[in-house]
Amino acid sequence: MSLRLSIENAMKTAMKQKQKERLVALRAIKSAILLAQSEKEAGTELSEAQELQILSKAAKQRRESLQIYIQEGRDDLAAQEKAELEVIEEFLPKMLSEDEVKPIIQEIIQQVDAKSVKDMGKVMGVATQKLMGKADNKMISDIVKQLLAS
Repeated sequence: MSLRLSIENAMKTAMKQKQKERLVALRAIKSAILLAQSEKEAGTELSEAQELQILSKAAKQRRESLQIYIQEGRDDLAAQEKAELEVIEEFLPKMLSEDEVKPIIQEIIQQVDAKSVKDMGKVMGVATQKLMGKADNKMISDIVKQLLAS
């Protein structure tokens, strides 16, 4: 089942159970997916990877907003962002920990025969594709730098 259909089913359930906050978050996700699809050629569907990329971006935006609201002492808005983030994360694959990402990146470094930090672009290109939706790009970048510098 495509991600969009899963979201639509979750929306129906949220409507039946009168879960207003969850419904708002689900509508935002669906809206983002439909917007991205409308920007593509007519009649073409988004791939699952593209849908996951949209969700990852939405989750990142919510995390950043959540931190800002917490710093500003806006607990009401922080709670709303946190609730939306939790709903978005339900549809994302489980994020890998740093310890789980390191061996994958070490394998990629060997595959592309990277020797120094100058080869970071090659490694990042493969790593971001392989770990899309499974790890934060900043974490991937930090690990690549660390491994190539040593």
